Amino acid sequence: MSAAVLAPGARIECRSAEWLVRSLGRSSDGQQVVDVVGVSAFLGEKEARFIVEVEQAAGSFKVLQPEATELVADPSPQYRDSLLFLEAHLRRTVPTDGSLVVGHLAAMDVMDFQLQPAAKALAMPRQRLLIADAVGLGKTLECGILCSELIRRGRGKRILVVTTKSMLVQFQKEFWTRFSIPLVRLDSEAIQKVRAKVSSSQNVFHYYDKTIVSIDTLKNDREYRCYLENASWDIIVIDECQNVAERAKGAQKSQRARLANRLATRSDTLILLSATPHDGKAESFASLMNMLDATAIANPSHYTKEDIKDLYVRRFRKDVIADLRKTVKERESRDVECQASEREERVFALLADLKLPDTDAKAKAGQLFRTTLAKSMLSSPMAALETVRNRLKRLRAGATPAPADIAALERLEPLLEAIGAEDFSKYQRLLQLIRSDWNWTGKDPKDRLVIFTGRRESQRFLVEHLALDLNLPKGAVVPLDGAMPDVEQTKVVEQFAQEKEALRILVATEVASEGLNLHYLSHRLVHFDIPWSLMTLQQRNGRIDRYGQPQQPQIRYLLTASRSEGMGDTEKILRVLIRKDAQAQQNIGDPSVFLRVFDPAAEETEIEKAVEAGDASGLEARMEANAAPYLEASAGDGLFDELFGGSEGGDTSAGDVMADEPAPGVQRSQAFSLFPNLWSYVERSLEAVSEQMERRGEKLDLKPYPAEERLELSPPKDLQRRYDRYPRELQPPRGQRLALSTDPEALQRALEQARRQDSARPELEYLWDLHPLVDWLGDRGLIAFARHQAPVLQLSEELDPGEVVMVLQGTIPNQRGVPVVQEWVAVRFTGSGLRVAAVEPFAAVAERLQLGRHSYANPGAPIADSLKQQRKVAVDAAHQYLLECRERWKERMQPELESQRERLRRLRGRQIEQLELAYAADQRPRQIKDKKRTADQKAIEERFKDHERFVEEVMTIEPAPYLKLVAVLHREA
Repeated sequence: MSAAVLAPGARIECRSAEWLVRSLGRSSDGQQVVDVVGVSAFLGEKEARFIVEVEQAAGSFKVLQPEATELVADPSPQYRDSLLFLEAHLRRTVPTDGSLVVGHLAAMDVMDFQLQPAAKALAMPRQRLLIADAVGLGKTLECGILCSELIRRGRGKRILVVTTKSMLVQFQKEFWTRFSIPLVRLDSEAIQKVRAKVSSSQNVFHYYDKTIVSIDTLKNDREYRCYLENASWDIIVIDECQNVAERAKGAQKSQRARLANRLATRSDTLILLSATPHDGKAESFASLMNMLDATAIANPSHYTKEDIKDLYVRRFRKDVIADLRKTVKERESRDVECQASEREERVFALLADLKLPDTDAKAKAGQLFRTTLAKSMLSSPMAALETVRNRLKRLRAGATPAPADIAALERLEPLLEAIGAEDFSKYQRLLQLIRSDWNWTGKDPKDRLVIFTGRRESQRFLVEHLALDLNLPKGAVVPLDGAMPDVEQTKVVEQFAQEKEALRILVATEVASEGLNLHYLSHRLVHFDIPWSLMTLQQRNGRIDRYGQPQQPQIRYLLTASRSEGMGDTEKILRVLIRKDAQAQQNIGDPSVFLRVFDPAAEETEIEKAVEAGDASGLEARMEANAAPYLEASAGDGLFDELFGGSEGGDTSAGDVMADEPAPGVQRSQAFSLFPNLWSYVERSLEAVSEQMERRGEKLDLKPYPAEERLELSPPKDLQRRYDRYPRELQPPRGQRLALSTDPEALQRALEQARRQDSARPELEYLWDLHPLVDWLGDRGLIAFARHQAPVLQLSEELDPGEVVMVLQGTIPNQRGVPVVQEWVAVRFTGSGLRVAAVEPFAAVAERLQLGRHSYANPGAPIADSLKQQRKVAVDAAHQYLLECRERWKERMQPELESQRERLRRLRGRQIEQLELAYAADQRPRQIKDKKRTADQKAIEERFKDHERFVEEVMTIEPAPYLKLVAVLHREA
């Protein structure tokens, strides 16, 4: 028999101790690295990482051979410890196909469309995917489903999530409460604390395995970037990834893009999330695709759907409405007209004829200052006054006199100063909406309001006046804006979701329009001013109209109506925006296709041009023409067609908009278990833990509620140590019992209870396969027997007299150490001889014997000597069985490997060809051009060499299996 290879599940001896191999990888210099957990009594559950070559050279590294396994008796009642030992090994078995085994079981009301990104990613050689679903469809949850699947496969030990600072807490909570993934929140304060704990030579990103950090925190510190370049993760998630695309608009965005490009090389798995993934420019979107696969696109300005279709998932509300209607009710939207007061009309009248000759002479089209003033006035007189004063300040301080401009603005300034709250029509109508239309008093903590405004002065006015005029207590009206520190933003978002908090009205600027869940206690949203961007409008509405909203969303648009000539056209244009947002929701999906500029700031410029031209009808006609190709578009991979409009930038024709293939069905599977369900396994395992503790003179503080599949438990020391490694905000208070339930609905009720009790964490945790308690029980099951031992179960029925079944676990990894063949084999002997009667899947034998479901008496019979002779024969038979599985795997993978090789050859040729074309047109001096061309060609070769190496390692299987003799089933003759 060939020597066993190192693989997850193997047991090794290293440094005079026994370890269980959890995963394998490679160091930066290509040496094999093994992650292990201690299984001896002395080590407990200590984790370690060894470089195999170094340990082998020191003579302290040995893979335990299965034929030398000691066969031992199990004294536990009904072979409980043996069954838990077997089950623990089964639970460490890594799924090797693309079916979902845990993600669909997370604590959520999962819908089929939310499983498709994980299914698509698992079918890839490596999981690098843009999830670009529209606002409110649950991208964070889709990401969590995929991460759960990778963790279950042993490929999610180290995780880094990068998001906006306002999303840190929300993302952390979703991952913990629904998926049991404990992300440590590294805001600016937390990173400083870590730096104070570690030496200056240590990498702060090695301190925690699973972290979440703000993109702005990372991009502003050179030292953090250095740390990142010298760290690696199993999974990297970049949320709101449109912020890291290369858009060449200022230093801030280029800093983010450079950071993201560095991160893209630090993990095999990269998940990008965005509801607005492109700005209409091929090069910008190509930068995101290149992060996912640097070989896919030869020319960032010209590429086809075929080049990138495997790299993203894109669905809109209209595409998944059948699923979504189960949980989200149709929104109720209404325009609320506000007739301008007399003092406001004076300002509008002056604005209509406002002439600023010096300022307007320097303005570009669509940027007249009169339009800027009108826009701020439509937000509030206070915002308009601030705009006027800021412009006057600049004009008075300028080197070139502008007396006409200054005089015109000085006439406007006192008119704006004279408008108080009582003359502010929109504010008075807002009060009427809240008090009378909605009969809202602020007494119900589950009925909170979100008010959006694009102007800080309008926000300040609302925060100052609403509490007084609505007779609300201190702390009931709170602002949320981008100027607040990340810690303060986090605090406000948390308070808005907690029932006991006094906060009733959140007055937010656009910082709250991306990603935040504001729907837990709020179903009413007011646009105090209408953003001049359809993309922003969609993002705002998505804060309360989203997956998980239990009530009908109510959205109100406040529109100022003026008698002044010219302002009527502006009102018409704003109404066009509202109608188009509703149309996008119903039958188009992406509102950005109406203007086809794909950037909120650029959309605002287009609307400003229409306002200055007074052309509401022309604007609407242009929007309808732009949207026409999308009215009949199917669900699926339509993102490319959004980007190029079905006719630009690539080889895709307009007909291709309708040609997307339907999403394939998602395969779900259930991992084989000896127990009928998770609860029965946990219950039996805790029974064993209780007895073990009693033998040590300790007592397990446990209260089970079997009928509800719920338990309360004071964590024993070794379980408490695991919780001690988690973020403080996720840990139960010291001395308090853990409360766990297998019921997702019970968890949802606990989350609501936590909001009522002003608690950052629910009192109940979701008990499922990835919960730390289940992982801890699995590790305890693995050490139920001493080093290199297998229990013998003496069964008195079901087996034939004299029959022997040797149960072996077999693993063959690929060259990256990832198991690609995992088989549980039952080698059957009919008596004490050495002839193998059959080799069959263990699952079939376990089902026939009803192991774990049927109670078998433990007679405590001695172990027959013949079993020791049969070990070697059984191992050889299982070895041959695994080799046959290996050959079948190679035969199945060979066409795919050849396809990948051919693809890379084709893409390399395309990139070299594009390089030649680029330098043929280059007019620089030959010496400079040749030097740069050589460097670029070398970069292409390195890029493809790395990718080819990865493909070969993933799709090439090791020559021999690792086998472990786990148990023996025997009936005496």
